[in-house]
Amino acid sequence: MRIVGQVALQKAALKHGDAANALAMWRMAVTAAAWTNLAQLKADFPSADYVPPFTVFNVKENKYRLIAVIDYAERVVVVRSFLTHATYSKGRWK
Repeated sequence: MRIVGQVALQKAALKHGDAANALAMWRMAVTAAAWTNLAQLKADFPSADYVPPFTVFNVKENKYRLIAVIDYAERVVVVRSFLTHATYSKGRWK
């Protein structure tokens, strides 16, 4: 998969240094993937949730949430937001 929003990931890693390794591992897993549907994605990321039209990934044991839009046909993951769990829970990201 191709990731659009690499700069957002880099900024998130700088701002939340404790998540840097988890984000790097997420990036490697996503770029190596060839998902064609949500079921395949969930095989790699069982805790990911689909909140139409977004896919929400738990990062660093649920401390952070990475919100993305995935186009399976084009094999593109567009990073929309990286939030703390507390900010995500407020629901303003929708």
